[in-house]
Amino acid sequence: MAKQETFMSEDAGVDSNQDETSIVKERYRGTSADKDDMDVLGVKQVLRRNYRLVPMLGFSSIAVISWEIAPILLAYALIDGGTAAIFWGLVVGAIGFSLVYASLAEVASMCPTSGGQYHWVSELAPRSIQRGLSYSVGWLIVIAWQVYLAGSSLVVGMIIQGIIALNNPDYVFERWHCTLLTIAAISFAVLMNTVLASHLPAIQYLLFALHFGGIFAIVIPLWLTADRGNPSDVLLTFSDNGNWGNVGLSSMIGMTLYAGLLNGYDCIAHMSEETIDASRIIPIAITWSVIYNVMTLFIIGTALIFCLGDVESLLNSRTGQPYIQLFYNATQSYAGSSVMAAILITLVECCVINEVATSSRQLWSFARDRGLPGSTWLSHVTPGWNIPLRAVCLTVVVTALLSLVNLGSTVALNAINSLGGAAFLISYVITLVCLIWRRLRGAPLPPRRWSLGRYGLAINLAALAFLVPILFFYCWPLAQPVTPLNLNWSSVALCCVLLAALVHYVVKARHEYIGPVMRVKRA
Repeated sequence: MAKQETFMSEDAGVDSNQDETSIVKERYRGTSADKDDMDVLGVKQVLRRNYRLVPMLGFSSIAVISWEIAPILLAYALIDGGTAAIFWGLVVGAIGFSLVYASLAEVASMCPTSGGQYHWVSELAPRSIQRGLSYSVGWLIVIAWQVYLAGSSLVVGMIIQGIIALNNPDYVFERWHCTLLTIAAISFAVLMNTVLASHLPAIQYLLFALHFGGIFAIVIPLWLTADRGNPSDVLLTFSDNGNWGNVGLSSMIGMTLYAGLLNGYDCIAHMSEETIDASRIIPIAITWSVIYNVMTLFIIGTALIFCLGDVESLLNSRTGQPYIQLFYNATQSYAGSSVMAAILITLVECCVINEVATSSRQLWSFARDRGLPGSTWLSHVTPGWNIPLRAVCLTVVVTALLSLVNLGSTVALNAINSLGGAAFLISYVITLVCLIWRRLRGAPLPPRRWSLGRYGLAINLAALAFLVPILFFYCWPLAQPVTPLNLNWSSVALCCVLLAALVHYVVKARHEYIGPVMRVKRA
C-alpha cells in the first residue's frame, strides 16, 4: 500500500507540494469545469489550456489528413477492388467510423485526459483486469502514434522525390535521400512544437484554412482538365488485380484501405489537458471533425476515381507516385502538377507538426502513469515551458531512428507502417468492449456533458460490429502470391510490441503501474 500511495503522490515530474498556480498561470488553467475534472482525475494542471473549438477542429483535421492521404493510397486500392472499392469503402468508412467516434466522444467527455484510450479502459474495465488491460492499450497507443508520425514524415520525403523525378528524368531514387528529407520534416516540426509551442493554437487557424482550400486547389484543376470515366464502370465495377481469385475478398481488402482513412481521431482526446472546457469541447470537436473530413474525403475520392485515366501509366510512372502522374496526365503541365503535389507536401508537413504534439502528449501521459521505461524522467514538465519537452524530444528521436529503417529493409519499413493502424483499431475495440460491458451490467457510467442517451448501447454495438471486420481485413496482404516483401506484417509487429510491454511489465512496471483509475476521486 505504501508503494501505491507514493505513486499517487507523484504527478508529471513536479513537486507534489507545489501549488498549481506556480506551474501554470491562472488564465491558462481553463474553466471551473476543467479544474473540477482535473481534481476528479487526480492529476495536476501542468500544461497550458489555450485550445478552443475551431483550433481543435483544425488540429484534428490536419493531424489525420484524411483527404491528403487518399491520393497516396490510390495505387494500393487499385490492386484490390478498383475504383468501386474506393468509393464504397468511403461510404462504409463514413458510416462505421461515425458510430465509432460518437462512442469515443461520449467517453472523452467522461474522462477528458491526455491519456485517452488507456485511461478510459482503466475506468471502464472490470477492476480485476483493468491494470493489465489499460497497460496493454497504453503501449499500443504510444507505439501507434509514434509510427504514424514516422510514416507521415516519410511521406513528405516521398512526395518531394516524386516531384524531382517528374521534372528531372535523370533523377535516380536513393533511399538515403528520403531518409534525410524525413529527418528534415521532423526537425521543422520540433521547432514548431517547442520554440513556437505557445503560438500553435493560433497557427491552427492558418493550417485549417490551408487544409480547406488545398482540396479545391487539387480537385478543380483535376476535374476541369482530365477525361472522366463512365459512372457505371467507376462505381459498380470491382476488380481483382491482387490475384485472390475472388472479387469479393479482393474488394473487402481494398475497401478497408479507404475506410481506414478515418482512423486516428483520438488525437483530439490526447490534447484534452490543453483545451478550454475540455469535457464539452472535445466531444464536439471529434464529432464535427469527422463530419467535415468525411465530406472532404468524398470530394477528393470522387475526383480521383472519375479522373483516373490510364491506370497502367500511373502504376508505371517514373515518379514512383501514381497520383503525381495522375496530376500530370490531367494537366499536361509539369509546373501545374508540381504545384498540386507541393500542396500535398505542405499539408502533410502540417500533419507532422500536429502529430508531434499528439504523440508527445500520449507518450508523456503514459509516462506520468509509470507505464514506460524512464517514466520519471520522461514525465517531467518544466515550469515556464508548460509542454512535455522531454517527450517531444524523444518523439523526434524515435521518428529519426525509424526513418533509418528505410535505408536497409523495405520489409521492416512496411511492418512498422502497418503497425499503427492496427494498434489504433485494437484500442478502439477494447474501449468499446469495456463500455458495452458496463452498459450491459447496468453499472453507472461516469458523469459526462455529451451523451448518446438511450441510443448509447445500440451505437456502441454497431460500432464494434463495424470495427471487427475492418481490423480483420486490415491485416491482410494486398496480393498473391504472398512473399516476405508484400506480406502484411502488422500482426507480427503487434506481437513484438506486446512482448516488449510484457517484459517491461515483469521487470519493472508491475511494481509501479497501477492504472489511472486508482487516481480517480469520483463520488
